[in-house]
Amino acid sequence: MFKAILMGAIVCVTAIPAFAQDMTAEQRTACMGDYEKYCKGTLPGGGRIIACLAKQNDKLAPACKKVVADYQKTH
Repeated sequence: MFKAILMGAIVCVTAIPAFAQDMTAEQRTACMGDYEKYCKGTLPGGGRIIACLAKQNDKLAPACKKVVADYQKTH
């Protein structure tokens, strides 16, 4: 049980910086709530978090929808 809790904590701590890596502070702020709600368990890297957010596009806040659309246009 302790091992599972520890792994969960490690994933949470490492995912947020990786999510933030390619985004401005404004973009991170726009999507952090949606990330926490829909993609928190997504492993970072390779565009997986943006892809996860894009799959939830109809549920995202308008500001986050714009961030995802802009990111997809440039990558």
